Parts: sequence; C-alpha cells; structure tokens
Amino acid sequence: MKRISIALLIIIGCTSPPPPTSTARLEISKPELLNKIKGGWAGQVIGVTYGGPTEFQFNGTMINDYVPIEWYDGYIRKTMTESAGLYDDLYMDLTFVDVFEKHGLDAPVSAHAQAYANAEYMLWHANQAGRYNILNGIKAPQSGHWLNNPHADDIDFQIEADFAGLMSPGMPNTAATVGDSIGHIMNYGDGWYGGVYVSAMYSLAFTSDDIYYVVKESLKMIPKESTFYQCINDVIQWHEKYPTDWKQTWFEIQRKWTSEVGCPDGVFVPFNIDAKVNAGYIVLGLLYGEGDFSKTMEVSTHAGQDSDCNPSSAGGILGTLLGYEKNSGLLETGSLLTQLFPLMAIRKKKSFYRIASPHADMKCTGFMSLLPVSTPST
Repeated sequence: MKRISIALLIIIGCTSPPPPTSTARLEISKPELLNKIKGGWAGQVIGVTYGGPTEFQFNGTMINDYVPIEWYDGYIRKTMTESAGLYDDLYMDLTFVDVFEKHGLDAPVSAHAQAYANAEYMLWHANQAGRYNILNGIKAPQSGHWLNNPHADDIDFQIEADFAGLMSPGMPNTAATVGDSIGHIMNYGDGWYGGVYVSAMYSLAFTSDDIYYVVKESLKMIPKESTFYQCINDVIQWHEKYPTDWKQTWFEIQRKWTSEVGCPDGVFVPFNIDAKVNAGYIVLGLLYGEGDFSKTMEVSTHAGQDSDCNPSSAGGILGTLLGYEKNSGLLETGSLLTQLFPLMAIRKKKSFYRIASPHADMKCTGFMSLLPVSTPST
C-alpha cells in the first residue's frame, strides 16, 4: 500500500521568534488520508444541516433538551435543495479551493477576493462587508480591517477556514499561512484568529485520535494576549473544573464573554456572531462530546447563537479525526455519499472531495519549512 510521509511542523506561538527548523515524521496511507479528508467534509455538511433550523433562534440562551431538532434519511438532500443559502460554510470554502484548482497553490489573494466578491451566492456580515469593499476598490487586507469592516471580529473566516486545515494535514503552520491572506479579505484580529484556530484543529486531527490534545495544542497558534486565546483557554479550564456538566461551562462563557461590541447587529440585543464566543461553543462540543459524533453535534448545537456553523466546524474537525468509513455517526445519516457529492459542486460539477484531495496530496510531499504565524497589525 502506498504511504505518504508528512513532515509535522512544531507549533509556535504567534508572538514567538521562530526556533530552528524542526520536523517530526508521520506516515499515513493514501486511502487513510482520503478517508480523513472525506470525513472532514462530511462532518461539516452534517453539522451545518443539523443545526440549520435553530440558527440564531436561541440567542443568549441555550437550546433546552426538549426542543426537537429534525433529522431523517434524505434530510441533507432536501435541505441543500430548498435552503442553499444555509451552506455558506461550504460554498465559501469551495470558492477558495476552486481558485487553487485553477491557478495553483501560489494563486494571488486578488484571485480569491475577486472569485468570492463576484459570486452569485448570498453572504452576510464580514463576508458581505468584505465583498462590498472589494467591489468598491478596497483591496485585501484592508477589505477585512476593522477600520473598513465593522464585522472584522465576526465568525466568517472561522466558518470557512476548514479548507486550509484539510489541505495541510499535520501542518498547522502551513494551514495558517494558507489562510493568512485569504482570511484578511474579510476579517482581522479575533475574526482571523478564529480561522487560524479552526484550521489548526483540522490539521492536527490528521495526527491524533485525542480530541483534547487537538483542542489544546491548536491554541498554541494564537497569541496569549488576544481575547480569542483567553476565551478558548477559559473554556478548556472550565471543562477541567466541570468535566461532566457542559451546561455549567456554557453559563461561565455566557457570564464572561458574551458582551458584543463589534457587529452592529448585536450591540444592543442578545444576538452574538463574535468569533471567540462561537469558537467557545465549538470547543464546548468537542470536549464534552468526548469523541462521539452525535454527542458533539448535540452540545455544539444546543449552545445556541450560530448553531449551524458551530456544529459544522466541530463536526468537520471530529469527522477528520475519526475518518469517514469507520464513523457510525457519519454513516448512519443514510446514503450520505450519494447525497453529498452530486450536490456540493462548483461551476464545473467537481465534487469537493475530488477538488480537495489532490491538494492534500501535494501538501504531503516533501518537507515543509518551519513557518512562523503572521500576526495582524492593529
């Protein structure tokens, strides 16, 4: 069986000087690599579909256990057909992957910016503001800067950074580099850190079956001085303090981290699309889900707020860690493979699996240099 050697990058903090180049070696078979990529995409689609009906219907409150959340065989196909706008988590990812497919891995940020700015699909918040800026001559990274984009700290790049981690298996610094220029098209500060953190978790999910390790180790990518780091670190600490009570940790997040001062839509109401808070709900699901796909979906969804994007990210990360073929939580959705691939396509009907896997292969060949993570300027 053909095996692929991956040079694992040692993670360094954003504020630390790069140490001497160092790598560790991991071997993964090509079928297993593709199995994990497939699990990542499938988990993402399942999560966003599962949480779609409750998205921003429960703001400032968790979703109680008695609230029914619909799921049945064929539900993904039905939702994709009737509610295409729900899948901004997916079609934004696929836009950037499509640019890489057409222009190569050195595609300029302008190609990514123009591709999504001129796309016909619906966008909101930081993505929509970034699109407006690009179409009106404000180029990246200024298009995502808080002086030009009041949604800079919103969740947008966080929900669409999955592709960077899936393209960089075992290489979180490479994932951050891939997402550096792209993430600054629409976000800055905590909004960008959210994408770096999520893509790092995807990347490390190729190398470990310990979700706690993935969550905690990926946080080393984020500066400790940032409120994003502090929020996620709090969630990890609260999980250690209340290891069996996710609702108590939810209350702690609510008490300390839910004052919205960024997005204009949420300043005076409970609505909160801030990246760090919703990333906290991703971590809440991953930690209290304990590696169980269904439980992870339930917790990350029942935390409320952006309750489709958060289980989408959590599901994609866990789907990568578990893989597609051996994960009953993925397989039990009912003929997912036949539902998923024909529907999730870009203009030329290329499935996201066929688009993503060649780039993962390309990223796995040879050794990668140790890369520092760029920190946004204020």
